[in-house]
Amino acid sequence: MPRFLPSCHQFAARPGGMLLFAMLVAPSVLGGSLHLDFSHEIDGRPLRIDSLRYQNSRSETFSLTRIDWLASDFSLTTSAGKTITLPSASAFIPTRGTTLTLPNLPSETITAISFHVGPDRKSNHSDPASYAASHPLNPNVNRLHWDWQGGYIFLALEGHWRAAGQKLPGGFAYHFARDANRCKITLPVHLNLRDESRVGIALDANKVLTGLSFAQDGSTTHSSDGDPVAARLKSNLPSAFRITGIHRGGIPTKPNPPAPIDLPAHPKGYPLTLPKHIPLPALPSDNPVLTTRVALGEKLFREPKLSRSNSISCASCHQGETLSDPRRLSPGVDGELGRRHSMPLFNLAWKSSFFWDGRAPTLRAQALIPIEDHLEMDESLDRVAAKLKADPSYPPLFAAAFGSGKITPENIGLAIENFLLTRLSFDSKLDRAHKGQATLTDQEKRGFELFFTESEPRLGKRGADCFHCHGGALFTDHAFHNNGLASGDDLGLEETTGKTSDRHKFATPSLRNIALTEPYMHDGRFATLEQVIDHYNAAPELSETLDPNLAKHPQGLGLSEEDQRALVAFLKTLSDSNMLPKGQAGE
Repeated sequence: MPRFLPSCHQFAARPGGMLLFAMLVAPSVLGGSLHLDFSHEIDGRPLRIDSLRYQNSRSETFSLTRIDWLASDFSLTTSAGKTITLPSASAFIPTRGTTLTLPNLPSETITAISFHVGPDRKSNHSDPASYAASHPLNPNVNRLHWDWQGGYIFLALEGHWRAAGQKLPGGFAYHFARDANRCKITLPVHLNLRDESRVGIALDANKVLTGLSFAQDGSTTHSSDGDPVAARLKSNLPSAFRITGIHRGGIPTKPNPPAPIDLPAHPKGYPLTLPKHIPLPALPSDNPVLTTRVALGEKLFREPKLSRSNSISCASCHQGETLSDPRRLSPGVDGELGRRHSMPLFNLAWKSSFFWDGRAPTLRAQALIPIEDHLEMDESLDRVAAKLKADPSYPPLFAAAFGSGKITPENIGLAIENFLLTRLSFDSKLDRAHKGQATLTDQEKRGFELFFTESEPRLGKRGADCFHCHGGALFTDHAFHNNGLASGDDLGLEETTGKTSDRHKFATPSLRNIALTEPYMHDGRFATLEQVIDHYNAAPELSETLDPNLAKHPQGLGLSEEDQRALVAFLKTLSDSNMLPKGQAGE
């Protein structure tokens, strides 16, 4: 059965990455809250990302680009030997660290803090789409659930390494998983819970890697049964954590989610539904999806008055049902071509940054930027507002969508954001097969297997490794990667962040409807899916920022022609029949 999404703030993610667990404890004597500040380090110093500055125990130089993991089953040991078991819950610890709050604890002296790396067996094999938008086990939060048929990755450790005399680095990707590898961590402390307190807990990445050689032991693991790399990670983890400090006091109170902006007198929510296998998104709490705003947003999306020449609209470069452009580059008001291919616009509610370089933090901001871009619409926002005010069809629509009825750039952005949030696509052949309503061919099944299999030549496994960046039910991790294209002048994410470590990284598009949204890549260089697979199958262009999941295979994937055809066949099962051009029958 489909699920109805509320259009207001119920699914808004908590700001700041703080996790809050409700405790159920005896009502006798309650102490303060305990805040666990998780961080990552190397040899006792704060971890620095994306720099080949570290040495492992085998004298290999390496860097880290990612260290994400899941923790569960927290418990406290008292000085009297009692164990305070906290309700079953999970925490996601991202690379940047996070704070976990345990409120309303009993007033006891604590001698140890314990938790497990990885969720318990039941949670590991639960439906990942059943969790709220801000829950640590929601795949859109943790990006650690890639395979529809498998469980979570407990720990993702990725980066680059270089041997002596090697000019450009290779990559490594250690993905620690499987129920048998779940391990318990116990850290001694001395802490009185009568007051609110903070405890720092650091995971030392170098200690996790102790005894491993990227060159000799392998640069990949997906924790297959009997894999010695996974066994070494498991044996190293208990000694890789330490308490970095204990402090009295709490943390700053996080602000409440922003209130809805300029609601009309009688708001009516727009009916959004999701299949049960799709994770819940964090809809904007300040811009609930309303029928009147969606209608206004769609009209604005197709309105040529948003451009200086009154000749092009958003829909000029985002065409058809997929809101994509079949041209490699889109022309602006003066016919001059843009720098990058126009991205398809659907399933955007799960994204937190927009454009190929992530320069827009919200959909409403993304909607307004092309209006003022000289290569696109080349119009000022004030002139757009004036033109809409002069058009008698718009004032009533703004009055129905906003309490003030004002025609402002802010309300234009909010309305277009509302419309784009309704563009959902989850009715492909693969979705129907998942529900038992369709059957994949043998070739499509082989493509599915390749897509979700990590290539580990040392273990005799050949796969396409697609799922690392395009895994899960959304078929994207919504992150930024350097995928080994010939570099050129476009710096990608570096233009937004200013960091050389982000050079040539671009947003990962969803592979849903991929067969309907050619051409491909940020510059539209590939016209066919076969060309895309040829790119990944061959040796990538090595660079300092090449994604580790590609750099770990410097010779490319080496798939046979038959397997390449199977992969294309599988990708075509991701086409939504509702997104086909008008008049084409869906399968």
